Amino acid sequence: MYKSKIISLALVLACSSAMASTDLVKKAKSNGLVAIPADKDALMKLIDDPKDPITDAKVELGKKLFFDPRLSRSGLISCNTCHNLAMGGDDGVPAAIGHKWTANPHHLNSPTVYNSVFFTAQFWDGRSPHLADQAKGPMEAAPEMAAPANLVKERIVSIPAYVKEFKSAYGDDVNISFEKIADTIATFEKTLVTPSRFDDFLNGDKKALNDAEKKGLNTFIDKGCTSCHTGIALGGTMQPFEVTGKYKFAKVGDFKGDKNGMVKTPTLRNITETAPYFHNGAIWTLSEAIKEMGSIQLGIKITDTEAAEIETFLRALKGRKPAISYPQLPEESTTTPKPTFD
Repeated sequence: MYKSKIISLALVLACSSAMASTDLVKKAKSNGLVAIPADKDALMKLIDDPKDPITDAKVELGKKLFFDPRLSRSGLISCNTCHNLAMGGDDGVPAAIGHKWTANPHHLNSPTVYNSVFFTAQFWDGRSPHLADQAKGPMEAAPEMAAPANLVKERIVSIPAYVKEFKSAYGDDVNISFEKIADTIATFEKTLVTPSRFDDFLNGDKKALNDAEKKGLNTFIDKGCTSCHTGIALGGTMQPFEVTGKYKFAKVGDFKGDKNGMVKTPTLRNITETAPYFHNGAIWTLSEAIKEMGSIQLGIKITDTEAAEIETFLRALKGRKPAISYPQLPEESTTTPKPTFD
């Protein structure tokens, strides 16, 4: 009799927990949170472009270009320098460092490249609409890779193995232009998707998050964090900044957002790996960042307890990274333009 009551109570508690999880999933989705699809075909529909479909050949070539420092004037800086795939997809410093050891003149922090395919805007001021356009900017920017478009093209077309790979990926009549090089890098970047236990939870696995993480998710929603950190990226859209208060490190750098004062909301995926935080990299801990956002964006005081709950949830957003082997880059030829440091 006693054992039967214990079993019945356990079943009731299990059913209650399952119902609570179901309700939380509904609440999350109704507040704009979206899971990375578990189904590969469904994911490909989100990230692929029928006009320029993702293929293994393009991805492998794009990976080599992403890691190749010869796309920079000095021959020392690659895309991976600021978007280090072994460090959460960024560089771990407050302001990006580029050509001639130059810090970003606006003291802007390098955003992660992981899951950037889901962003509706690229760069902090949202000036690029998609990854292929974004990929061109750092190569040409003087404080970053400092390589004019024609130099990037000359370096690549002077390397026979690269020419062969472009033909293999796109056909013998391919025009290896600066734009095509950027497109190929973007194709690789599209594959840098990191599904997490949070996605498993939204996709139906009630046990993917523990009770503390579920509580943190509920607090995250109730405090209004999803007003900006929403969608499949939990960020990546243009939003107003300093809505209800002044950011305490606003004077670090001179960035003011786009012409309307809008700033791209950073993704919260893999957030534990991408400190320091905010556009100018002035805050180093998640707890401080959470409380600062409450003050300047929501007009509320987030307590230490609430910040800890939200942080517990955010840690569940650390995703499963795609396996990436460091590529062996093709050797240059006698006609490959030499590195310069001017």
